[in-house]
Amino acid sequence: MIGLVLVFFVCMIGFSTPFQQFAAFPNELRLFSGQLKRLQYGVPVQAEVTVDPQMLNVNGSNEHSLSVNLSKPMSLKPSHSGQTNMQVKLFGKIPFKTVKVKVVPDIRVIPGGQTIGVKVKSAGVLVVGHHAVVDGDGTKHSPGEDAGLKLGDLIVQINGKPVKEVNRIGKICEEYGNTKRPLQITYKRGGQLNSTVLDPIFDAEDRAWRLGLYIRDSAAGVGTLTFYAPDHGVYGALGHVISDMDTQTPIEVGEGQILESSVMSINKSHTGEPGEKRAQFVKEGKILGNIERNTQFGIFGKMTEQPGHSFSGKALPVAFSEDVKEGPAQILTVVNGQKVERYDIQIVHVSKQSGPATKGMVIKITDKRLINKTGGIVQGMSGSPIIQDGKMVGAVTHVFVNDPTSGYGCFIEWMLQDAGVLDQESQTNADDAA
Repeated sequence: MIGLVLVFFVCMIGFSTPFQQFAAFPNELRLFSGQLKRLQYGVPVQAEVTVDPQMLNVNGSNEHSLSVNLSKPMSLKPSHSGQTNMQVKLFGKIPFKTVKVKVVPDIRVIPGGQTIGVKVKSAGVLVVGHHAVVDGDGTKHSPGEDAGLKLGDLIVQINGKPVKEVNRIGKICEEYGNTKRPLQITYKRGGQLNSTVLDPIFDAEDRAWRLGLYIRDSAAGVGTLTFYAPDHGVYGALGHVISDMDTQTPIEVGEGQILESSVMSINKSHTGEPGEKRAQFVKEGKILGNIERNTQFGIFGKMTEQPGHSFSGKALPVAFSEDVKEGPAQILTVVNGQKVERYDIQIVHVSKQSGPATKGMVIKITDKRLINKTGGIVQGMSGSPIIQDGKMVGAVTHVFVNDPTSGYGCFIEWMLQDAGVLDQESQTNADDAA
């Protein structure tokens, strides 16, 4: 009976609010240099906090050791980047926890929201389908399919020479008609290089040599600019990867540009049917920047020109993923012409992510103005920056088909990492972070 009573009390303590608040005290903290961070645990305990005052101030004090009341908010402000420890003793005597503190240089980015045109040329020729060719015996088959090429394969070389354009394939087939030498195909599948041999077939009807493949070398569309980092000269946009529309294969970028674009109209979203922005490129000769990377978190590159309707806001600090919280926020986007406007949303769920991953948060549009104009989130809105408490925290990525007022967002820190703005070494384990 005594044992059962002890087990009961241990369980009760484990589920109690103070115990859970103690358990939530972080093992590691990530801070931006010069930015104030507030911690609040609501534990009715007096504690002694010991830090390196040359690097970290607690509650505005530059003392080495400070008595704090953990039931009240505790503020931390680092003076420069680096690593240090913060020791916490309960009642000033009982060692409780040593918190590792990592401080990274302050990052500020200019939020976007502008609609941009996107043009991408792949780093090869993408296989998007097979088609049958009638050979001399009247048999229909696809030489490319017979050679083992599948949808989503990226042909990068033929006979040892790079190929990046569809019209180059046609010329190679003509050359085959003169030599009859089998084509040595080098292609990428799942990031791995492979090779095969292919013999084109002469199509008597079209009077041309054919591979029996549908191929594509480029893609174009519109999206939303997320941020511009002036100290690095780079931008991030879209919040998700650009994939081929037929094979859903992520496009490996050979080269690409972002261009100025203007929203002409909105096809509103409805339950079961996401809408879209209808936009057109403007001043097509004016390239805003290049596209260097296409990742699961968007497109990234150097920005050389600002959009005609340039950035209206000042540079904002950014938030680590563990600092994003459920509650009100805003997005910046364009629904008419080139005017960037701010709309209210609610962050209804935040995922704990210890490393780069999509679907970091679930958001819901609450602004009646935006719902009346668009029905919620529409295609082309992906990349719209999410602002919370004066900080850039993420970007809109996807819409829920069954509820277009809701969708997913990704954390800004993963975009900054892919843009080369945030050093990957600063990505510490966030599982235990505040």
